Amino acid sequence: MSSRARVYLRLGRVSNLPTVWTNVLCGMALSGSGPRASEVALVGFAVSLMYVGGMFLNDAFDREIDARERPERPIPSGLVSAREVFAVGYGLLVAGVLIVGGHAYVAHRGMAPALASALLAGAIVLYDAWHKGNPLSPALMGACRVLVYVSAALAAGGQLGSAVIGGGVALLFYLIGLTAIAKQENLLAVRSLWALGFMAVPFLATLGAPLTGTMGTIAYGALAGCVIHAVKLLRGTRKDRIPRAVVTLIAGISLLDAVLIAKSGAPGAGGAAALAMMGFPLTLAMQRVVRGT
Repeated sequence: MSSRARVYLRLGRVSNLPTVWTNVLCGMALSGSGPRASEVALVGFAVSLMYVGGMFLNDAFDREIDARERPERPIPSGLVSAREVFAVGYGLLVAGVLIVGGHAYVAHRGMAPALASALLAGAIVLYDAWHKGNPLSPALMGACRVLVYVSAALAAGGQLGSAVIGGGVALLFYLIGLTAIAKQENLLAVRSLWALGFMAVPFLATLGAPLTGTMGTIAYGALAGCVIHAVKLLRGTRKDRIPRAVVTLIAGISLLDAVLIAKSGAPGAGGAAALAMMGFPLTLAMQRVVRGT
């Protein structure tokens, strides 16, 4: 692998891509359209380009802060120029929107999928440009993931019904909770309980998942175990406890997707939920090769 390819992999934080793929699968499943492999693959590829593009832009916008706090990152270390990173980042966002829009045109799905993906691209840029020192940045990050649900649902010809909206709310609170928990110095302190409150919302919203069958029970239990493990890490004394907890919770996004799919009770939900669960170990495995934070 060339040195430039390794730099691009670091910039793109590609180890987190399995959670993007399961977001796409979940969005389609919740829309009632019935995920089709070809559409999951195509939209998953498009959204992957947009995710990687967003990660490129994240480094480009943060280059001055990274020069002080993380000088080993590709831009401050001189491995690549900010101009190149900006160009690649914006190019990948445009490519992703065009792919979703092109698919919608060919499949006679109207303009809604293209508009949703364009809104996703805009939200990504807004987050990248305005996440440092912004108290609303966790909500912005969560909104980007929710828009993946929306884009995937519309691209598959599904409806933005209560399942998609409810799933989006659960995902939004999970991501806000993820960010909030990681910032708490003492999770046992009363002032820190609000962080755990955000993380409780997805569990309350998906309480019915274990009642849908074996896969719902397994997925719900796996998600609970993931969060409990991350909280135990944060309560520990290891120097790397925060990044270890964060990558665990990031991988847990795929488990939440699996829970939401299982809870939907749609035809084929069990198989789709099992597939989504595979995103958890795959993300953790890829994290060992390329850091995702």
